Amino acid sequence: MTFHLRVASVSRRPTTTDPPRPWRRRAGFGRVHAVLLTVVTLSGCAAEEPGVNMPPPPTERREVVETLHGVEIRDPYRWLEDQDAPATRAWIDTQNAYTDTLLTPLPGRDALKALARTVLEVEAIGLPNERGGRYFYSKRRADQELFVLYVREGIDGEDRVLIDPHPMSPDHTISVSYLDISRDGRLVVYAVRDGGVDEVSIHLRDVDTGTDLDDMLPAARYGQVNLTPDKTGFYYERFGDVTPRVMFHALGTDPSADIQLFGDGYELHHIPVSLLSDDGHWLLVHVIEGSSGPTEIHLKDLTTAAPFTTLIKDGVSESWAEFAGDQLVITTNLDAPNKRVMVADPANPSVDQWREIIPERGNVVIQDARGLGGRLAVSYLQDVQPRVAIYELSGTHVRDISFEMLGSVGGGAGRWMSDEAFFTFQSYHRPNTIYRYDLASGERTVWAQVEVPIDAGRYRVTQTWFASKDGTRVPMFVTHRADVVLDGTNPTLLTGYGGFNLSRTPAFSSLAAVWLESGGVFAEANMRGGGEFGEEWHRDGMLERKQHVFDDFIAAAEHLIAEGYTSPEHLAIRGGSNGGLLVGAVSNQRPDLFGAVVCTYPLLDMVRYHQFLVAGFWVPEYGSSEDPEQLAYLLAYSPYHNVDETARYPATLYLTGDGDTRVAPLHARKMAALMQAAHGDTTPIVLRYHTDAGHSGGQPVSQQIDEMVDTVSFLLWQVG
Repeated sequence: MTFHLRVASVSRRPTTTDPPRPWRRRAGFGRVHAVLLTVVTLSGCAAEEPGVNMPPPPTERREVVETLHGVEIRDPYRWLEDQDAPATRAWIDTQNAYTDTLLTPLPGRDALKALARTVLEVEAIGLPNERGGRYFYSKRRADQELFVLYVREGIDGEDRVLIDPHPMSPDHTISVSYLDISRDGRLVVYAVRDGGVDEVSIHLRDVDTGTDLDDMLPAARYGQVNLTPDKTGFYYERFGDVTPRVMFHALGTDPSADIQLFGDGYELHHIPVSLLSDDGHWLLVHVIEGSSGPTEIHLKDLTTAAPFTTLIKDGVSESWAEFAGDQLVITTNLDAPNKRVMVADPANPSVDQWREIIPERGNVVIQDARGLGGRLAVSYLQDVQPRVAIYELSGTHVRDISFEMLGSVGGGAGRWMSDEAFFTFQSYHRPNTIYRYDLASGERTVWAQVEVPIDAGRYRVTQTWFASKDGTRVPMFVTHRADVVLDGTNPTLLTGYGGFNLSRTPAFSSLAAVWLESGGVFAEANMRGGGEFGEEWHRDGMLERKQHVFDDFIAAAEHLIAEGYTSPEHLAIRGGSNGGLLVGAVSNQRPDLFGAVVCTYPLLDMVRYHQFLVAGFWVPEYGSSEDPEQLAYLLAYSPYHNVDETARYPATLYLTGDGDTRVAPLHARKMAALMQAAHGDTTPIVLRYHTDAGHSGGQPVSQQIDEMVDTVSFLLWQVG
C-alpha cells in the first residue's frame, strides 16, 4: 500500500486491477498460541494424506481448432466459457465437490480455522474523512461480517451507524462503501455492491435524518463521484460497457435526463477519472488508455459555457493533476521516467506553462502529490521503500514522515484548508495503524490501531537483492520469525505481481499473518512490469518483454533456495489477477521449482482474454492476438497453451467465482479442466469456485475464513 494522496475512502484510480487489501483488527492473544501448537504440526503432513490418489472428475473435451495468422490453436475446453450453460453449472458443482473431497479430510483444518478467526474476526476501521466537523469512516466490529459506514460528530464524539449492509442480504454478500461526502457533511453518496462484482448502484443519504433520497443510479461500472458544493447534483463517470463519459446528475431528476459533459470520440478501452475543485469552479478529467497506458488531462471552467481545455495529450506520458488551493499540482513522467512535480494556473494550464517545483531524483520514484493543509504531501519510493515528505507549494522541503521499520505509509485523507490529515502505516507482520497528523507542526498521534494477536517483535523483515536471468538486479522482501533456521526446509510462500505499473510494498495481509504464525517464510518479489523503479521498469515487463517478469520470479525462487530459506519441495507460489497469470506461466516454465501453486482470479488464456468483460483495458499492457507479432509472444507464455504433459507439475489450487466481472472466471475453469486432464492423476489439481464472490472484494468474513483455511491447509499439505 503506497501513500495515495487522495480522499481515503474514494479511490481516484480506476478499479481495473487487483482490489486493495482490507484492514484487519483484533482478537485475544492467548488463543493463538494454543492454536499454533496444532497448526505447526501440519508441517509434518506428507503428500500421501487423504484424497491425493483420487483422480479428478473427467471433463469432456470438445475439439475446437481455429487458425489465427496462419497458426492453428486448439481450445478443447472452450465450451466452459459459457458460464450460464447447464453443463457448465453442473461441472462447477462437480468441481467444488471434488475439492471438498480432497481438502476437507486434511488434518488440522479446525486448528487453522481457529487461527484464521483470530486474524479475521477482529475489529477493523478505515481512514476517516472530515467534512463539516463530522468524521466519516467504515468500521467492522469483530462479530460482524461486513464493513458498516459510520459518522462521528467531532473528533471525540460518539460513533453513529449511517449505513449498515447486513440487513441488505441474508448471506451478507451485499457490501457498501463511501463514494463522496458533501463539504458540509450533511449528504453522502455511497455504493452498493452485490457479490464482489465491479458494478455498483449509486445512492444518496441525508446524514441528519438517516434516510435515502429518491435519486438512485442503477448498477453499472462507475468511476469517481463528485458532489457539487451546493449539493444540487453530482458529476460521475461511466465506462467499461459503454464508451467512457463524464455525466452530470441533477438531484431530483430522472437519471435518463443526465447530461454528458465529456466523452465524445473515445473508445471502450479509455478510462475517465474526474476531480472537482473544492469551490466547484473547475472540473478535471483524466483519460487513461487502458489500465496503465498514457494519460491525457482536460480541464473545464464550470462557470462558463467554454469547452474543455487540454493540458496534455501526447499519447506517451503519464500525468496526474490535483487541486491545491487555486493551483494545479501535476505529477508527471514527461521527460522524467521517475516522475517530477509541476504546478500550473488553471486559467492557463497547458503543458508549456507548467513550472517544475520538485525535480526527478536518481533512483527515487515519485508516486503522488496532493495539497493538504496549504502544503504538498509527496509520496515516493526509494529502493521499493515508501516515503512521504511535506513540501511548500514553492517546492521547499519542510519535513519527512518516517518510521524505523520496513513498511508502507498509506492514506493521505485531508483537505487543503485544514491542517488535519490522516495516514496509515503497516507491514507484513504489523497490522494497520491510523495516525492523525498535524501538517503545521508535524505532530502525529494514533487515531486507531488494528490489533491482531501477533507479537511483531518476533518477526524480521529484510530486503534482499538477486540477479535475474539477464543480470538485472531485482529486490524482494522476506519475512519470517526471528528463530527460523535457514536450513532449506522451511515452508515458504512466494508471491508477486509484476504488471500495470503497480508497486508492491510491505503491507499487512491476513494470509501472510496466518502463514507466518504457522512457522512459514513469506516472500514478495518486486519484478519488472511494476512501478517500483519508474516507467522504464514497467515497460521492461510489458508487451513483448513480459517474459522478463517470469524470469525475475523464477530467479526469486532460485535465490530463496540458494540462500537456504527453502527447497523446491517446500516452496509454494501464489498470485492473483495479473499475479495469477504470473504463477500460471512460471509453473509451466519451471514445474520442477515449486511444490504447490495457488492461482486466484487469474488470466490464463492470453489468446482470447481481450474478448471478455473489461479485458480490452489491458491490451496496452499485454498486446492482442489480433496482431500477428503480438500473438507470437502471447502464445509463447500463455499458460493455457503451454502445459507440458510430460513434466511433473506441482499441486495447484485455482480460486475464482461468478462475481468476478473483471477477470472472466472462464480462465480458471478452462485451465483447471486442462490441468486435471494432463496431471490430475499424479498430483492434486483443484478448483474452488465461489458462486457469490468476485474480484472487488465484499466477501463476508466467514467466507474469507473458509477460503483462508482452504488455501493454507492445501499449501501446508503440499509443502510442509
